[in-house]
Amino acid sequence: MACCWAPVIEAGRALDIGTGSGLVALMLAQRMHGAISTDAVDLDPDACRQARDNFTASPWATSLCAVEGDICAYADRVSRRYKMIVSNPPYFDAGPACATPARERARYTRSLSHQALLTAAAALLDADGTLALILPYAAGEALIARALAQGWWLQRRTDVSGRADLPPHRLLLALTRRPMPLIHDTLTLRDPSGAWTPAFRALAGDFYLAF
Repeated sequence: MACCWAPVIEAGRALDIGTGSGLVALMLAQRMHGAISTDAVDLDPDACRQARDNFTASPWATSLCAVEGDICAYADRVSRRYKMIVSNPPYFDAGPACATPARERARYTRSLSHQALLTAAAALLDADGTLALILPYAAGEALIARALAQGWWLQRRTDVSGRADLPPHRLLLALTRRPMPLIHDTLTLRDPSGAWTPAFRALAGDFYLAF
């Protein structure tokens, strides 16, 4: 959802941290009509192979590049800077064991702490670039506090609720390294009948077959 919601860029490069099968990078390429280049980094070799296959089969193969490796090591070795960084990062500090190591890495912050994510993003982001994230509400609040203490600015925050009568369960965040006025809004996914809301259809309609 973060890549549907993140600001559109017309020039520069984008980076997808923890790309998995490459879905977020593909969605970015679709939004930008392949006009920008996107690097997609993942620690898991099987995920990278799948991402490469998916990129090759897409209309935007020439603008997408899958990179296997740890994002912290990647930040140390590359000199390029990105206009946009997007990530659907590991959510939880700890929890029940997962069926596979890959699922463990995707779910728990042992493989990529939120502090490590912020540090890598700060090294890789262009001076006027944007870091866009989606997190559970409590984890997002904690990341905001951590980021602001380290010199980030919150550019936009969207509180996401499943229904209007439910509290927010997700946060969409856009962070920058320069002073920006905050835009704070809300998004409700379903109406009382259970149908997708017009706001969510407008945001994600190009990507959801169920619409």
